Amino acid sequence: MEGLPIPWIADPMPRIESEPYRRSVDIYTDAEVLPWVPDAWVDHPKTKLGYEIPFTREFYVYQPPRPLTEINAEIEQLEAEILELLREVSG
Repeated sequence: MEGLPIPWIADPMPRIESEPYRRSVDIYTDAEVLPWVPDAWVDHPKTKLGYEIPFTREFYVYQPPRPLTEINAEIEQLEAEILELLREVSG
């Protein structure tokens, strides 16, 4: 990307307000945001420094659902238990 790397500065405000940083944000927005949200824009005076850690993307492990026959069997067993409890209550 153009304007990278941006040198590290301990106080982030001058870095956020710097032209290389703004140019990097604009390049990122053009490449990654505008294709999905064409009317998006960056209001540079309101920009804050922050980070996003996508825990779901990093740590999620897909587990397929149980087979339908297993789920149906469990539902039938639970229905039988509920009916038995209702019989006990109703006398």
